[in-house]
Amino acid sequence: MKTNNENSTNHNLKTIIILIMLVIVLIVLILGISFAAIFYSKTGEEINKVTTGTMTMSYSENTNGINLENAYPMSDDIGKTLNNEDQYFDFTVSATLGGNVIINYAITATKESDSTLPDSSIKVYLTDMDNNERQVLAPTKISDLTITNNHVSSAPNGQYLLASGNFNQTVSHNYRLRMWISDDYVVQDEIMAYKLRVNVYGAVAA
Repeated sequence: MKTNNENSTNHNLKTIIILIMLVIVLIVLILGISFAAIFYSKTGEEINKVTTGTMTMSYSENTNGINLENAYPMSDDIGKTLNNEDQYFDFTVSATLGGNVIINYAITATKESDSTLPDSSIKVYLTDMDNNERQVLAPTKISDLTITNNHVSSAPNGQYLLASGNFNQTVSHNYRLRMWISDDYVVQDEIMAYKLRVNVYGAVAA
C-alpha cells in the first residue's frame, strides 16, 4: 500500500514531466516561427533590389555654350555647315545605368543677360555627331523653342528645350550645336551679340 509521501512524489514527477513536455513544445513553436520570419525577410531582400543611374555632360571648351559677336545674318544652308571652332559647341552626354533603370533627360539652353539681339533673330541647329552627323533639331529660332515646364527630366522651368528623350542603357552621345543670325532679321544700329549656355538634366523615371 502506497504512502502519502509516495503519492506526492509520483504527482510531482508527473507534473515535472508535463512541464518539460510543454517547454519542449513551446521551444519547437518558437524556433518554427523564427525560421519562417528569417526566411521571409531574406526573400524580401533578394526581390527588392535597388539600382541607380547617373548622367553627365562633358565638353572641352572653357564654357558650356556658344557666343555670337559682330556676326551677320545668313541662310540656313550656310548656318548648318558652319565648321570653324568658334562657330559651334561640341559636348558629350553620358549615361551609366544599372539594372532596369530608365533616365529621362533634357538638353536645354539659357540666354545670358548681356545678349543684345532678340530671341527671334537667332537660330540654333543641333546634331548628333556619332558616326555620321545626324539632325536632332532642325534650324529653329530661339523664340520658337519649347520652354521647359515641370519636365520629366527635372530640368528647371523657363529654359529653352533643345532635345529630350530617355536612356535605358549605358551609352554616350556626342552633340554639336550651331547658332547664327536668321537671314530674315533686319540689322539695326546695335551691338550684335548673343550668348547661349547649354545644360543637360536627367532624372530616373518613376
